[in-house]
Amino acid sequence: MKRVLKLSLSAQTDLITLRTFITKPKIILPQTPFLITNNPITTSTTRFSLKDSFYSQPSLNSIPFPNIIGLFSDRLSHNEIQAKEDLIHKASVLRNELIRVEDSREDLIFRLLDEKGTSWFKCFDDGAAFVELLRQLESYPRCALQVLNWRIKQSDNGFPMTSEEYAKVIKLAGRSKNIDLATELFTEAANRRIKTAATYNALLGAYMYNDCIAECQLLYGDFKRDISCKPTVVTYNILLSVFARVMHIDHMEAALQEMKNSNIMPNLNTYNMLLRGYVTSWMWNSMEETYKVMVANGMQPDIDTHLLLLRGYAHSGNLKKMEEIYELVNCHVIEHKEFSLIRAMICAYCKSTSRNRVQKVEELLKILPKNEYISWLNVMLIKLYAQEDIMDVMESYIDEAFAHKTAVATVGVMRCIITCYFRANAAEKLAKFVKRAEYAEWRICRSLYHCKMVMYSSQNRLAEMEGVLSEMENFNLQTTRKTFIIMCKAYMAWGQKRKLDQILGVMCTQGFGTPGSTLNS
Repeated sequence: MKRVLKLSLSAQTDLITLRTFITKPKIILPQTPFLITNNPITTSTTRFSLKDSFYSQPSLNSIPFPNIIGLFSDRLSHNEIQAKEDLIHKASVLRNELIRVEDSREDLIFRLLDEKGTSWFKCFDDGAAFVELLRQLESYPRCALQVLNWRIKQSDNGFPMTSEEYAKVIKLAGRSKNIDLATELFTEAANRRIKTAATYNALLGAYMYNDCIAECQLLYGDFKRDISCKPTVVTYNILLSVFARVMHIDHMEAALQEMKNSNIMPNLNTYNMLLRGYVTSWMWNSMEETYKVMVANGMQPDIDTHLLLLRGYAHSGNLKKMEEIYELVNCHVIEHKEFSLIRAMICAYCKSTSRNRVQKVEELLKILPKNEYISWLNVMLIKLYAQEDIMDVMESYIDEAFAHKTAVATVGVMRCIITCYFRANAAEKLAKFVKRAEYAEWRICRSLYHCKMVMYSSQNRLAEMEGVLSEMENFNLQTTRKTFIIMCKAYMAWGQKRKLDQILGVMCTQGFGTPGSTLNS
């Protein structure tokens, strides 16, 4: 059996970054209950078909990919500690030699492993040496895959892999987005009767990483029926992560209940997965309740917990708790460049009515990269400074939006802009903005032109006010009762009785009636 695993450039990047997402992935959930039966994977050696079940990974969200395989440590004797340290040291020496020849031909890596790896790997019946080497190569995906190809070849040539090695290579295959190979390796382990909870969990994790929801559910059903091993806390954490990412909260809560029914105690990762699901689904009450239960059960929140809560409080607009959490994690956020969280906090301040929101926003903006441009954030800042009547800064963001060909499509933002110009009595700047907005295909509304008419009339520029009617006609904006009332007030204020009578006549002709007491208001 000849198998070669190749890695695309994008997959290499995924292996290094290993990040999950805040955006809502476009995934079609299978119309199936929580448990699915009749999975052919464990009874056939044929590669599993993915043409209908492989889902592409969504772009980038901004939340770190969870560590789904927990580490469990027991009390070790002095000799065991020394043996472990020796294993790590020897693996690091071999890793360094492999990295030096990584860009060379594959046969050089194979030769190096034949000379220095084979005899060493065979000293460990549980495959610990090979597993440790792959662990140290996680930051070097291309080299790790070449090592994996060599190990598969050795397995085919009479040096079979252990269950621990199968679990590690299945995980690596999944991270490289080669689901076919991951499934084939699992089936091979099953045929050799050495499949364990670790191999099940590795394939579940591979399916999770590639958003293969249906396959994940099928495999879980097989896992539950397997009498040789039982699901673990890692199994349920993977299921929770799968359902959390696609916002299938009812399935997520059903998996949690099954976990409790199986007398498996949730760990910190379990609660973090639940928080992730509730935050992604904007279920703020459930998010807070889960956090309270977590603390009540003696779980110490980690950085992932706090980052999830920070995002949740930012999106829910709970500024007080958001600021409390940020005090705990601000160093981490800045050091690890968690810019998506910074933007979420800016968004929260922009939507708030806090008196010092501009100051808070400007402090956070200093953390973001200087040359970064994000259209939605730019528009939100335009609205913020318009509402605060800080016209110069508002105009700088407007210029930036025009330069990046960003088109504002909401009436609310446009009205905030013209209101800022109106309060500043900046008729010329408003007229210039309207022209640029027309050219850039921003949202054009009647309020833009009504505001221009009011400002021209206040300055006794009646001819320019009347010219605005032609501008409205060019954009198929019909005159309304409000349009005529603005003109009536202008003519009345500046003693243009003849024109006032003409407008009153037009209003009657078009069915708007007479302004009556409106002119005196």
